[in-house]
Amino acid sequence: MSKSQVTISLDCMGGDFGVPIVVPAALDALKKYKHLSLILVGDEDKIRQQLAGAEKPFASRLEIQHASQVVGSDELPSLALRGKKDSSMRVAINLVKEGRAQAAVSAGNTGALMATARFVLKTLPGIDRPAICTVLPNANNPTGFTHVLDLGANVDSPARALLEFAFMGDALAEAVFELDKPTIGLLNIGEEEIKGNEQVKEAAQLLADANINYIGYVEGDDIFLGAVDVVVCDGFIGNVMLKTTEGAAKMITSFLKEEYRAGLFSRLAALLSLPTLKRFKRRVDPREYNGASFLGLKGIVVKSHGSADAYSFSNAIHVAMLEAEKDVPSLISRKLENLLATRQAS
Repeated sequence: MSKSQVTISLDCMGGDFGVPIVVPAALDALKKYKHLSLILVGDEDKIRQQLAGAEKPFASRLEIQHASQVVGSDELPSLALRGKKDSSMRVAINLVKEGRAQAAVSAGNTGALMATARFVLKTLPGIDRPAICTVLPNANNPTGFTHVLDLGANVDSPARALLEFAFMGDALAEAVFELDKPTIGLLNIGEEEIKGNEQVKEAAQLLADANINYIGYVEGDDIFLGAVDVVVCDGFIGNVMLKTTEGAAKMITSFLKEEYRAGLFSRLAALLSLPTLKRFKRRVDPREYNGASFLGLKGIVVKSHGSADAYSFSNAIHVAMLEAEKDVPSLISRKLENLLATRQAS
């Protein structure tokens, strides 16, 4: 059975590299997914120069939408929102609002992207604060991934927001990975009930009373051990955790390279273990997990890492495509409606 066509708008100007990265990633995605159509948003001349005729096999599934402005990586979200109405970021999100695209992907300024997405698309009924969610590798979970949110959209989240994050993560895990009743854990400094601040304790009570598969507190190492399918945390904590994880992965990779280059026998050992090292790299490579979802909006927006290469950005496109196929916003909305109905009945 053929899949329904999915159209995604791509911000070609965002991130550290812009067009030279996004365009090759787009062409790669079009080769892989025959039901995918893309709208490249940005400086039309630069996009066409990068395409250099390579778009011809995909002419029916590729479109260019010119945008005259670019949001800088260090630009204040408020200034980008008010003063860059024709930015590639804004136009890409507008295409989702207009229904011409089912999702948007950008490697641009995270704060500006969230502010613009929230302003243009609005939040779902019952959602006060959107959240940023991504997957991280783990050792034991059957899927091999742990969903973690929030990763920085909110730097101070009240208990009610943590409950919303749990429902959004639950919906994403169920839709994309087809998990039946994903397990939910609340990130804390210990698993005992007496541990944590008042915000976390209040959220734990709300989660325990909600109609989700909440199993209790989890600690930081549980994220990578696969103790649960979804880990919920405040955005400040989540962002620090994510950046620490990325740094640790780079450090381990750097150490391995140094040790394998230490001498002749080390180089020979590296040659013999090359297949194992390649498999290891795939499992811990941050590029494999690129593509953070902005959950809680009336549309799909995926944030790529700003320094993403073409391979990494194509993974972000894949995340957006999966969410569009499953219509994740509608699933989140239905779960929230069920929560409200349960509360009214009780």
